[in-house]
Amino acid sequence: MYIDPKLEQKLIAGILNDDEAAFCELYALYKSRLIYFSMQFVKSQEFAKDMLQDAFLSVWQNRRFLNPNVPFAPYIYTIVRNRILNVLAGIDREQELKKAILSNALEASNDTEEALFSADMEQLLEKAVTALTVQQKRVFEMSRKEMKTHKEIAGELNISVYTVQQHISTALKVIRTYFTKYGR
Repeated sequence: MYIDPKLEQKLIAGILNDDEAAFCELYALYKSRLIYFSMQFVKSQEFAKDMLQDAFLSVWQNRRFLNPNVPFAPYIYTIVRNRILNVLAGIDREQELKKAILSNALEASNDTEEALFSADMEQLLEKAVTALTVQQKRVFEMSRKEMKTHKEIAGELNISVYTVQQHISTALKVIRTYFTKYGR
């Protein structure tokens, strides 16, 4: 689902003016995506909903710091990611946690925003992506960073949806191989 940047700017401007209706609309735009994103890690719809509520409560409480000219998605995903990491921080074995997050993030579907890793994991992912062909990298980034559907990517690049799926599948295999080789 594509979110129009102009609509997002308008809603954030409304939130800056204490417009609860704008806040509710922004919440509705991101609700399904963020619950799905959270469930990739916490495996509980209730926890995922709690993290969503908690993240948007933080947005409302800190609305004065929002900037309508800055994309909202990275901001809200970072808040949710931090909530996820706080929940998972109670797990005793750090290595088990890293493996679970890495495994779940690489297997996430196309609707999921790029998995937000710790700084070390982000650097490792960036290095892995450099091993992709130009077209694989472009398709992968459009899918994960820009949150575009296979159909949207196919339309923009004038290729078939099947070709998009093949590029993403190949990219994920290359990245998994890179993580297996260098991630430990």
